[in-house]
Amino acid sequence: MTCSRMGRLIGSAAAALLVSGGLAFGQTTITGAGATFPYPVYAKWAAAYAEKTGVHLNYQSIGSGGGIAQIKAKTVDFGASDAPLTKQQLDEIGLIQWPMVMGGVVPVLNVPGVKPGEVKLTAPLLADIFLGKVANWNAPAIAAVNPGVKLPDLAITVVHRADGSGTTWIFTNFLDKVSPDWHAKVGTSTAVSWPTGVGGKGNEGVSAYVLRINGAIGYVEYAYALQNRMTYAMLQNRAGNFVAPTSQAFQAAAANANWNDAPGYFLVLTDQPGAGSWPITGASFILFYKDQADPVKAKAVLSFFAWCYANGQKMAESLDYVPMPKNVADLMETNWTSSVRSAGQVVWK
Repeated sequence: MTCSRMGRLIGSAAAALLVSGGLAFGQTTITGAGATFPYPVYAKWAAAYAEKTGVHLNYQSIGSGGGIAQIKAKTVDFGASDAPLTKQQLDEIGLIQWPMVMGGVVPVLNVPGVKPGEVKLTAPLLADIFLGKVANWNAPAIAAVNPGVKLPDLAITVVHRADGSGTTWIFTNFLDKVSPDWHAKVGTSTAVSWPTGVGGKGNEGVSAYVLRINGAIGYVEYAYALQNRMTYAMLQNRAGNFVAPTSQAFQAAAANANWNDAPGYFLVLTDQPGAGSWPITGASFILFYKDQADPVKAKAVLSFFAWCYANGQKMAESLDYVPMPKNVADLMETNWTSSVRSAGQVVWK
């Protein structure tokens, strides 16, 4: 699929997704808020589901931090986060979570004369750039892993998320694993104290800044890199291979994921083994209350996500997301049956 075609699809799907209450009486609307990481595929799923069923989705792409806050406040039917909650956190709030889709976080850059995939970065080097320790594109540390690539004498501008973000959580989780200095100074969170750089809101804001600033480097979900025709860096994975961000590389990272043994389905897919694995891969999660006040609305939400599991694979793959395999989807639906209640009654059968 070409980038321009994908952009049109995302745009048309988004129009169906971001309904604002002007729907005809009697139509059903379910509401959610959170991660920008899966926004393009949720938009596409929502448009297809609305056309088939008449049920609309009003989803606010506000970042994982906002999604967690809104589901805690019970202002939406579900929250969405790329940063999974631990079982203890889920139990304290009364939530369950399940993974809907997987994808990759990609370093994107704007360096004159540099083509997509032309620049290679090791994991420690990527951390040092975001720490501000490597501050120019012709720095010896970058040149050492990019022989033959003409890199300009140009200052690096780091672009990061300004909002609470699951994309940030995935990205910083990776840097935390591969860089002792990052672990000591910054750590992992949906929002961190950045050593350097400028902040953009959402994947959209980071993309816009990187495209506008000569010398910029940032991180976005892969669909945004494709949609905006952004230049990406190759990354060295745990096996020592430099790999490009592709759906095959994301699938390789997720190949050995064992959701059965993950308490509360808390599973992190960064820095996974495998010769072809993309090292910054992550899943995006839905957050949902176990105890539901409205059984009809609760079933409408679960029906939408069940439909996405069963019918959304090709749509996800067309946007370079990795759909959850059927055995995982079946496991999650079994969990809905055992966990979700309304007035003591099973909601999903």
